[in-house]
Parts: sequence; structure tokens; C-alpha cells
Amino acid sequence: MYFFPVADSDPNTIIAKPDPFAALRYKEFRSFLGMRFFFTLAYQMQAVVIGYHIYDLTHDPLKLGLVGLCEAIPAIGIALYGGYIADKSEKRGLLIKIFSGVWLASVLMLIITSKYLHLQEDLIVLIMYGLVFCIGLARGFFGPATFSLMAKIVPKELYPNSSTWNSSSWQLATIIGPLVGGLVNWLWGITAAYSVIVGLVTISLICIFTFKKHPATYVPTQNIFHSLKEGIQFVFKTKMMVWAMSLDLFSVFFGGAVALLPMFAKDVFHLGSFGLGMMRGAASSGAVITMLAMTRFSPMGKPWRNLLIAVTGFGLSIICYGLSKNFYLTLFFLFLEGSFDSVSVIIRQTIMQLLTPDEMRGRVSAVNSMFIGSSNEIGEFESGLTAKLMKLVPAVVFGGSMTIAIAGITWFKTRSLTKLSLQDINEQTTKVA
Repeated sequence: MYFFPVADSDPNTIIAKPDPFAALRYKEFRSFLGMRFFFTLAYQMQAVVIGYHIYDLTHDPLKLGLVGLCEAIPAIGIALYGGYIADKSEKRGLLIKIFSGVWLASVLMLIITSKYLHLQEDLIVLIMYGLVFCIGLARGFFGPATFSLMAKIVPKELYPNSSTWNSSSWQLATIIGPLVGGLVNWLWGITAAYSVIVGLVTISLICIFTFKKHPATYVPTQNIFHSLKEGIQFVFKTKMMVWAMSLDLFSVFFGGAVALLPMFAKDVFHLGSFGLGMMRGAASSGAVITMLAMTRFSPMGKPWRNLLIAVTGFGLSIICYGLSKNFYLTLFFLFLEGSFDSVSVIIRQTIMQLLTPDEMRGRVSAVNSMFIGSSNEIGEFESGLTAKLMKLVPAVVFGGSMTIAIAGITWFKTRSLTKLSLQDINEQTTKVA
């Protein structure tokens, strides 16, 4: 790990302290962060604009939840194949193809929602579902490709630091994105919002062209089905990895109440798309502030114990904002939700990076995507369905309660893992390798 010297009271003694900017000293990692930041900014703006637009057209929470399902189905369905392609492909070229597809889908959204086209509302909703489906396909390749690339542009000892900066930049974009998306849509309309989104995706694509070429480290010698089976078997033989994925899958599945924020903004607080942006931005603010703090104060002392605490806090925050009747109190609980979620994200990303061999990163990330990458979208559908059946507040409280229950079950099944430090995990991984 990189360090900077700090002298103590003895002038002949030098104390080595961790360098919080170590990963940022790599130029290609900075370009990687730029790509992720501008893409996430566009993606978050798009989520606000699409969610508010579809609910404004339909006034149906189930159709709002279907947005997440339309993205999750292709992302899960293509994930294993996406991991296989990521392992055996040159990473820069693969990302250029993926982002070109996302750029085209964003341009089509701009055209379809334009007030000059005068399409029927039902047709607009159907076409938007189709374009969200296409973005879900791209996500099935994007996750494995970026996961395997990040491991190549920083040394292994900097994985915790790079994961923190990667997640921090992502969370910063999730703060700015909803606010900008809601504000632009509120002031200048949906066409202006999608124009900004297309511009941001273009910047992300430009960042990819600054990467070096990274040839595949995995050359398949057997058929695709055997290669995919190999990745799946590795995951299910690694206890901590399986439980980490399962914990996130079920906690986010039941805690996907973020999909219902358009209902809070429009029907509860009557603040429109800008209020929605503030609510989504509050959760992201909590996440990015917590992540920046974690560059100095790592949660990796007892990672598994801290992961379970963070997921429990995440569930409690959901219950509290579901019951709140005050807008500013709701923003506070959403802030806490983002804080707890950011701790669990950092821990899971670091564990995944440490446990995964280089030649399997794409396929392991694909399995991870099937568990985690689309759990948000499936959770959004679950929230939309429960809101349809149970009404808004009971649906949110139910989701938070189930998240806490999942954390409790996981603790009961994995108590032995709560004692392990990050060094213990790393040493066990090295022995296996």
C-alpha cells in the first residue's frame, strides 16, 4: 500500500500512515472514475425523468414498478453470457460497444418524448419500456466489464482504497443526478432533460477512448457452458461471497422503496419532480459523505459484523421515512438510508475484489449481477406491487421490516464470519490461491 510519512514527537521516528489518495495517483483510474461518474449522472437523471413521466402519464404504482422489471429481466438474463464475454474480450473495445448502445437508446428516448412528435401516451409508455429493456441488456455486459477492468488498473493492495473512491464518485453522481434531472425537467421540460442526458453519456464514451487496451487474461479452452459453470461453482464454494450476495439480494429486494418516491413527491408532499430529485439526492448525500469519511475511517476492521449492522440500519431508515409525515424529516431518514447503504457497498466490493481470481472476474461479476446488480430493479417492482396491494405507507414499512429480518437470519447463519478481520480474509484467500 502507498503511504506518506508523518513525524511524531521523536524527530528520528517516521510513522507510516495510509495515503487516502493512493488509487487516484493512477491516471487510468482517474479516467475510469470519469467514465463512471458521467454515466451514473446520466443514469440517475434518466431514472428521475422516466419515473416521474410514467407516473404522471399513468398514475399507477404498478406501472411505475414495471420500469425496474423491464431493466432487471434482460440484465439478469444476459448476465452470465456478459461475464463470459468480459473475461475473454479486450476491455476497452467492449466498453466502447456497450456505451454506444446506451447512447443510441438515450437519443431515442429524447426523440420519443419530444413534444414535437405528438405520440399517444400509451404508445410512449410502451416504447419507453422497450428502451429501458435495451439499457438493461447493456447493463448485463457493463457490470462484468468494469469489474474486471478496475482490477487491472490499480494494484491489489489498493483495492479497498479504489473501491472507496469508485463508490464515492458513483454516490456523488447519484446526489447531483436526481437534483439536476428533477430541476431541468421542472424548469425546461423533458426534452431539455434528455438533451443533457445524451450529452453526459457522450462524455462517458469519450473517457473510454483514453483507456489503454487490456487484452483478455482468460482464453477459453472449453465450450461456453463449461466456462459459465466454472464461474458459478467458484461462487457457490465461497461461503462469504454467497452470503454477501444473498444478503444484498433479499435486503434490497424488500428495501426497494426508492421506486415509490415519485408517489411521495406527487401525492404526499405535492412537490413535483424537483421534490423527487431532492428526495433521491438526500439518500445519495448520506452515501457520499459517509464514503468520503471511510477513506480515513475504514469499516474493514470486522467487515462481516459491520456489514450486518449497516443492513439493519438500512432497514430501520426505510421504516422511519415511510412513517414520516414531514418532508424535511423524510429527507433526514433518506440521508441515513444512504449512509448505511454506502457502508455495505464498500464492504461487499472489497470482499468481492479480494476473493475473486483475475481469470474469473467477468464470470464472478456476472453471477454477482444476477444476485445484486438487478436486485434494485426487482425490488422496485416488488415495491410497486405491494403499494398496489397494501397502499403506500404499509408497503414501505413492510419492506424495511423484511430487510431487518433478512439481516437477523444472516447473522444467525454466519456468526463465525463476524470475528474475521480483513487481514484474516486476505490471508485465507492467499492460501487458497
